[in-house]
Amino acid sequence: MATHMKTTALLKARPGKTGELVALLRGLASDSRSEPGNLRWDLWQDQHDETTFIIDELYKDADSVEAHRATPHFRNYASRINELATRTAVTSHPVDVVS
Repeated sequence: MATHMKTTALLKARPGKTGELVALLRGLASDSRSEPGNLRWDLWQDQHDETTFIIDELYKDADSVEAHRATPHFRNYASRINELATRTAVTSHPVDVVS
C-alpha cells in the first residue's frame, strides 16, 4: 500500500524579493498541481508578515515526490529559491492522520 507524503516548506523572502518570490511560487503551484501524483499544493502567507510563506504539498507516495523533484518547474524553483528566500523544508509520512 502506498503511503502519502507531505512536504511543508517555510519561506522568508529576502529584502526586496517578495514580488519575485510570489511569482516563482505561483508558477510552481500551477505546474505542480498538474502532476499525476500530486494530491494537493497550497501556498499560504503569514497573516502578520507578508514576507513569510508556507508551501503545503501532498503527494500520492514517495515516488511522486521524487518525480516532482525531477520536473523542469521544480528544478527552476530549486535554482532560484536561495536568491529569493531562506527556506526550511520537511518531507514527512503519516503517523496519525485523519483523511
